Amino acid sequence: MRSTKFHGRYEDTGRICEHPTCEEPGEFRAPGLAGNSFDGPGQWRWFCLDHVREFNAGYDWFEGMSADEILSAQSPASGWASETRAFKPTAGVDGMPRWADFHDPLDAIGARANGIKSRARREAEMAMDGRFSPDEAKALEVMGLGLETDRRRLRRRYSELVRRYHPDRNGGDRKYEKRLTRVVDAYQLLRKSRAIG
Repeated sequence: MRSTKFHGRYEDTGRICEHPTCEEPGEFRAPGLAGNSFDGPGQWRWFCLDHVREFNAGYDWFEGMSADEILSAQSPASGWASETRAFKPTAGVDGMPRWADFHDPLDAIGARANGIKSRARREAEMAMDGRFSPDEAKALEVMGLGLETDRRRLRRRYSELVRRYHPDRNGGDRKYEKRLTRVVDAYQLLRKSRAIG
């Protein structure tokens, strides 16, 4: 389908406008007849541009709804109150959600599904590892690094964070100055650590 200046136009469908007095091509679709029972748009009706505009001008989405149903449908949170089946905890196989099947290299979805560890808990786990002091564990957290950090990875991460937070890289804006200071302090502590090989 080639693009046109009209959004939603389906050219060369071979359909004729469904308005009783029109012979123009039916290139624009409109919802099916009222009273259809369907999950989704159902059978489309096809109109020419003039008649789809006429249809849209007279279409009442709220037809048949009570005042409470209309108020609920107009709410900004409409649709968020109920879970989608695929995202319910009981969806999928063996109680695992369907979205747990996705490849998640950064563990962004898995971390949420299993409960995100608090910063204090991650720092405590690093300190309990035995190799890092509590201060070094906090420094690793500031740098966004884990237990498997080596000197090369530490230097690369430090360089990346300094470039990100330095005022020269942010048009002279000093809003990241505190973060930059924390990164420099963390790096100074970690570069002297015996635990990082």
